[in-house]
Amino acid sequence: TADQPDNLGSLEANLESRRVKLGRIHERGIDPYPARFERNCTATEAITRFVAAETANRLGSADPVVLAGRITSMRVMGRAAFLDLRDASGTVQAMLRQNVLGDDYSLLPDLDIGDFLGVSGNMMRTRTGQPTVEATTITILAKGMRPLPEKWHGLRDVETRYRQRYLDLIANPEIADTFVQRSRVISGIRRFLDDRGFVEVDTPILVPIPAGAHARPFITHHNALDMQLYLRIATELYLKRLIVGGLDKVYEIGRVFRNEGIDQDHNPEFTLLESYEAYADYNNVMEMVESLVSTLAIDLHGSPRVPYGEGFIDFTPPWQRLSLPEEIHRRCGVDIDQYPDAESLIGKAAEMGLDPAPREARGRLIDKMLSVYVEPHLVQPSFLIDYPEDMSPLAKGRPDKPGYVERFEAFAAGMEIANAYTELNDPGVQRARFAEQEHLRAAYGDDEADRTDEDFLTALEYGMPPTGGLGIGIDRLVMLLTGQATIRDVLLFPQMRALSSDADDDHDSR
Repeated sequence: TADQPDNLGSLEANLESRRVKLGRIHERGIDPYPARFERNCTATEAITRFVAAETANRLGSADPVVLAGRITSMRVMGRAAFLDLRDASGTVQAMLRQNVLGDDYSLLPDLDIGDFLGVSGNMMRTRTGQPTVEATTITILAKGMRPLPEKWHGLRDVETRYRQRYLDLIANPEIADTFVQRSRVISGIRRFLDDRGFVEVDTPILVPIPAGAHARPFITHHNALDMQLYLRIATELYLKRLIVGGLDKVYEIGRVFRNEGIDQDHNPEFTLLESYEAYADYNNVMEMVESLVSTLAIDLHGSPRVPYGEGFIDFTPPWQRLSLPEEIHRRCGVDIDQYPDAESLIGKAAEMGLDPAPREARGRLIDKMLSVYVEPHLVQPSFLIDYPEDMSPLAKGRPDKPGYVERFEAFAAGMEIANAYTELNDPGVQRARFAEQEHLRAAYGDDEADRTDEDFLTALEYGMPPTGGLGIGIDRLVMLLTGQATIRDVLLFPQMRALSSDADDDHDSR
């Protein structure tokens, strides 16, 4: 495991040493795991207040501080010791003196790196000028029974960092900033949509029909109802039911689950924003996406220009609009309109080295061309429009361009971050589209094709107004806004293979 030093014997000796220390603490009548400890400041607040009082020349009136944190270093020098205590805000030094603490100073040999300690006392400066708490009392708050991993100050092992995120946060506290920024992004999205009159709602996670996206679902069983259920792959069809019901603007931020592979921008469970607005179309949604993402960038960075890699991604609206068929033709010379069926496009895809299956749906082949030849070039924010109907069973067709739908996907840094369309609200056409998806499943073995949801079709038959819908992958958006290259660095607990398959997982983790 991650906390094993090279010498397993030394690990066992360390564990035994900590057990002995825990026993001695108990023998003194001290609870090493108390239920509460009341602080009056954080580490950073203690230093800030001290510096402010020092500047104002009113140190004598400063109140004692009461703070707590994990011991990250200890320097014992006879009758005095210096400890670094770290909390979520930062690190502060504490000075322990035998003549001040009395008998409590004898607790020092029973403390270890990694223990949690509470201290109270006045702030002062050491001879080296470091702001320090001169402790008048100390309180053991949690005895750490395992040593931190070897070289924990510079923990870089990818497997350990992802599998044991708590050790990563201890060893590399700076990574917490990414997750604080993630929280700010989600709060910013809620604020943006709330200000526009959207209502946040919750829809089922366990569903009888896994519909609303091209994806393989995870399957489960409800014992009491004795029925097979699925983890949702999207929230779309339930949110559109609410539009039918008269809620004109709705959104949900929640986890969805797709039984797919793991790579730098895919995780089987991820956080998805979906929003639906009655009487809007995909052009309105495009403008909203530009405004939303640029607003989030400004909130995090003070500018719509976000550092990424060795350059910047500029989210300033308007973003460029590009035609999907034109971009495919420009990048690889294929005019997809010249290949109206799967059979003809399979041959062309084979010529291009895309390794198509003997029977593969036309929409999937176009998506492969898009992924290989177009997406890597979409570094600056771009809207790709003019999607074929084959790829978009839930989108409204373009009246001026048969075979195409009113859909866009947003890209940046070569990665899809949003998918949206003018929603198909004709129940007859929607039923036909679902039937075509079922045909793809049966004839082409496409187990990711969408599924027919009869209750959703019933809802559509009651009438749904013109609607613009949107889906944004929160994790990928956070990657872009925080400059992270892999989705695992914006997920506190990314999905990992079982430890028995670590050799294979090492490849995925890179």
